[in-house]
Parts: sequence; C-alpha cells; structure tokens
Amino acid sequence: MRITREMLLKIAADAIAQRVKADNGILAAYLHGSLLEGGEPLLGGAADIDLTFVHIGLEGEREIVRMSDEVTLDINHHARAGYEPPRALRQHPWLGPTAFYAKPLHDPQHFLDFTQAGVRGMYDEPENVLGRTEPLLAAARLAWLGFPGRIGDSEAARAREYLAALENAANAVAGLNGPLLTIRRLLLDYPARAEAAGQPGLATGLVGLLGGLNVRAADVKAMLPAWEAAYRAQAQAGNSLADLHPQRRAYYQRAILALAEGGPPGAALWPLLRTWTDAVCALPPGGEHELAWRDALTPLGLAGSGFEDRLTGLDAYLDRVEELFEGWKRERGV
Repeated sequence: MRITREMLLKIAADAIAQRVKADNGILAAYLHGSLLEGGEPLLGGAADIDLTFVHIGLEGEREIVRMSDEVTLDINHHARAGYEPPRALRQHPWLGPTAFYAKPLHDPQHFLDFTQAGVRGMYDEPENVLGRTEPLLAAARLAWLGFPGRIGDSEAARAREYLAALENAANAVAGLNGPLLTIRRLLLDYPARAEAAGQPGLATGLVGLLGGLNVRAADVKAMLPAWEAAYRAQAQAGNSLADLHPQRRAYYQRAILALAEGGPPGAALWPLLRTWTDAVCALPPGGEHELAWRDALTPLGLAGSGFEDRLTGLDAYLDRVEELFEGWKRERGV
C-alpha cells in the first residue's frame, strides 16, 4: 500500500470526527508532530499520527491505536485546564512548541485559536526561549551530578539515566531554534539544529557519546534480534509505557533499519538504544534480555568498565552546551 501525506491527514480527520461524535466532552482536537513539519513523515515506510484531544473535564491516558502495519495513531488526552493561561505555555518545553506548531482539526468554540494566539505572542523572545530550554539543560546536568549516588542501580538503570541526560541536552540545543526532537528522528534532525545554534560539532559529539562513530549498518542489524526479543518480552509482561506499546514495535524497527541503511548508521543508535534500554528496565533484573543488552552495549561504552569514560565525556559535552547557552544569552543581552 502506498502511504501519502494526504492519506495520513485523512486518517487523522476521520479519527477526530469519530471521537467527537461519540464524546461531547471533547472541546478541541489538533494534529502535531512530524506530519506537520514539512519533511517526509514516513521513516522506513512507517509513520505515526500525533493527535491531541482537549477535554472539558479530566486528562486521560495516552493511547496507541493500530491503523495498519505501517500506521498508528498516537493520541494524547489533555484537560482544558492544562492550557490556561496560554501565555504560560510559551515557557513549557514540550507543550509550548506543540501548541505553537499545532494544526487545529476540531475547534468549534475557537479554544485553540485563542490558545495559539496567546502562545505565539512573544514566543521567540529570549526569556521565553530560555524558559523552554534551560530546564532541560539543568536536568541533564543534575543527572550527571547524581551518578555517584546511583552505585546500587543496575547497569540498565544507569544507562537509562545517561540516555535521558543526553536527550535533555540535545533538546535544549534543538529548542533554541525549533520544536523538540522525538525518539525516531533525534539523531537524524539534530545536526541541522546544532548547526543553526552555531555548534555543528555537537551533533558528532552526541553520536560519539553513544559509541556510534564507527558503528556500521551490519552492527546495528546484529543487535535487532535481541532488541526485538526484549521489546516483545516487556510487552508480554504488561509494561504500561506508551512509547513501548506493542503496536509501535514495527514503527521503531523499520526506522532503525532505514537509518542504518540510508545514512550514517550511528543515527540508528538512538531509537535502538533508547527503546531497548527502556524495555530491559521494565523487565526483572538479571535475566537473559539484560545479559544480551549488556553484551551489545559494552563495546559502545554504555555498559561495563567503559561507562565511566562515557560519564566523563558527558561532563565535557554539557560544558560545551552550557558555554553555548552563555554565549547565546550574551548576544541577546539576557
């Protein structure tokens, strides 16, 4: 089946129409994510459609809905109160950019029109940009400072915290000139964001901190069977993380293969390692899946004795990002 942007947009519109008809508590609904960003929404022939329903009442749980092997709906349910006052969203790291770029698809009371007007006013003022990005950088540095106290944690738990710090640091940089980056496309889109921030070397540095500078496509493919086994096992164990929903396995797997084969193979490491580590952390410690994960990540320095060197590298990387922010603020008189 040939999947086009127009087909994905129709699926989104139809899904919203069905939900609105069945639930009169839905105040508004909007589309967001890669389908709006002008590039190719498919990665490896698979895509998700990011939708948010704003409810008059309480917030609901995130849903992952299978439409086909290639397409899933990723649906958030937010309470109206979370968008008030709109001006406060200018400094919200995730919801601010989401609301700024969103495409309203159901807004009979013009709630989203009003909200977007409030968000977009003064959105790019330095204090608002910093309000969205500096907390991410601070969280990354706090994670690094906390590693000496995590001695009793499993290797997978420490790696998960390390990856979270890298993600926050990268998104702090990305947030200086656009929306934050998500799991599949982080290493694919980060080079352009780092260059726009005047520090293109940060993209190479991020790949290096994953041990990916010399990774080949064959190396990535060799990890996939153990990755898939852990992914399936955590799903069967009833893991509640929406990012690891059973219907998202092909969505990640196809992207990992496409990134490994179609560009610098290191770009495939982020979705692979991020989801694999989360899956291992959702399983009982010390099992076969953790051992396979450790065997694969030790050569990358993300497990075993090399992890201490990675922490040293993270410290230096955060220094560079902090210096970037200091220069960014000086240039703007903040």
